[in-house]
Amino acid sequence: MTEKQSVAALSLERDRVVVKGDWVLAHYSSLEQQVAQCRTKLPFAVSFDLSQLGKLDTAGATLLTTLLGNENMQNLRNIAPQLADERRVLLETVANSLQGWDAAPEQKTENPFIRMLARIGAAMETFWQDARDLVGFIGLTLEALLVSLFRPSSWRITSLIANIQQIGLNAVPIIMLLTFLVGAVIAFLGATVLTTFGAGIFTVNLVVISFLREFAVLLTAILMAGRTASAFTAQIGLMKANEEIDAIQALGLNPVELLVLPRVLALLISLPMLTFIGMISGIFGGLVVCAVTLDIPPIMFFSIMQSSTGIEHFFVGMGKAPVFAFLIAIIGCLEGFKVSGSAESVGKHTTASVVHSIFVVILLDAVAALFFMEMGW
Repeated sequence: MTEKQSVAALSLERDRVVVKGDWVLAHYSSLEQQVAQCRTKLPFAVSFDLSQLGKLDTAGATLLTTLLGNENMQNLRNIAPQLADERRVLLETVANSLQGWDAAPEQKTENPFIRMLARIGAAMETFWQDARDLVGFIGLTLEALLVSLFRPSSWRITSLIANIQQIGLNAVPIIMLLTFLVGAVIAFLGATVLTTFGAGIFTVNLVVISFLREFAVLLTAILMAGRTASAFTAQIGLMKANEEIDAIQALGLNPVELLVLPRVLALLISLPMLTFIGMISGIFGGLVVCAVTLDIPPIMFFSIMQSSTGIEHFFVGMGKAPVFAFLIAIIGCLEGFKVSGSAESVGKHTTASVVHSIFVVILLDAVAALFFMEMGW
């Protein structure tokens, strides 16, 4: 047998509304009419008496919430202190879902200037966090490198050679083609402009010095940032997603020593060699254009190159290569370790590794150019 329910009622006594009986689904129709009539008669200042409230379900709570109104619901604890906590929570939950008085606060018009400052602040915080993570990861890598130097048994020779082949040897054709074409373009532009002033012969100096100092190492580093850093991130990121790195740590092995050091050392060896190949290819591209458009034979080209180009330009360009290689490899591996475990995260951090690597390479190259200019090197 079902429990007998007391009749629900609603009465208005001067400036006080008295709620009686069981506000449940069985009494919904009659209560709905009473609530509608009562709301039309409510005075400006009215109080509510819920001390005689019987049973309450979601149907009755919906009607009671409508009767109380948004303002009273926000102050329900003071309006009806005698109300049990479970009933107060039920009323607040129903009011929240129906009226959104707590979930959807009034939207305020935000100042565009304040919004811009907030975005700048968020960007600076992200930049600071990325810089701190990079410095910390560099420290971990250098520590692992110093420790492994005195333990020949921990050297990963096979992994090192495999990475050199993948990073260095497989990239030779694209590096040669890219630098050859850029060298030809620079020589063509130089010949077009300098010939106007009767100084077409200086196209040789333009091509040689620009490739020895800047273009060979910069183009190679940017290509490695797009090709190699993304590969490092994808490889380590997939291992992170498949929990292989957790397995490596469970076996008592150091992931930095096992995964990062072979890649860093391979790029440290490969990038200078690729830079040297890029220098030769770029100069050869300039030589071809000079021979075709300026009637400068190869013998004259090399003679001008030898007499007017100092060896310091070569060392400046080659000196940048290990620095760029180290940072590209570190950024690529670091972004791989940041992968959270999903395919979307792998793609996100792969893109971030390419962008960050190229940004760091161009920034350091600009700083180095200013430094060498001030030093007179």
